[in-house]
Amino acid sequence: MGLIQRVTDAEIPVCLVFNRMGHRRLINRVFAVVSRLGDGVFWYTLMLCLPLIHGMQALHVSLHMALVGLLCLPIYKILKATTGRDRPFRHSRDISLNVAPLDRFSFPSGHTLHAVAFTVVLLAWLPVWAWLVLPFTLMVALSRLVLGLHYPTDVLAGAAIGAAVALGSLWWMGGVVPL
Repeated sequence: MGLIQRVTDAEIPVCLVFNRMGHRRLINRVFAVVSRLGDGVFWYTLMLCLPLIHGMQALHVSLHMALVGLLCLPIYKILKATTGRDRPFRHSRDISLNVAPLDRFSFPSGHTLHAVAFTVVLLAWLPVWAWLVLPFTLMVALSRLVLGLHYPTDVLAGAAIGAAVALGSLWWMGGVVPL
């Protein structure tokens, strides 16, 4: 039995705990909406609104967020294709699929990867947004588990990769000067 299979088998009980939360209609609806917003709608709307709210000097924050999103995309796609880890609902019949997945494989969680990357960049420049984006990012990560789409390690790996790409981009830019 390979490492991925052993990790997957060990994570199924945790997946079941989170997935059972989604059996309540209201909880399922909330996480389904959060997940849909985490597809990009929330982040792209925010990127468009930042210059309107903070003035044109915030345009570089939006552009930095967009650049980080573009950097994350090939990393996410390559990892999905090379690991080929099936989603939890394919591994266990006890896990309910609560929304349609965007693709076949689960590792890493692209929603979490992008949410963390966008959050790190945004808060480095404009920490005033923490009250909104930190809870939203946490809800996006949880939604992936509750909706039966990801294993905990998919979400943790997505968060780590997103943070690494965002922090690397901030380092490359020579640090951040708050607005």
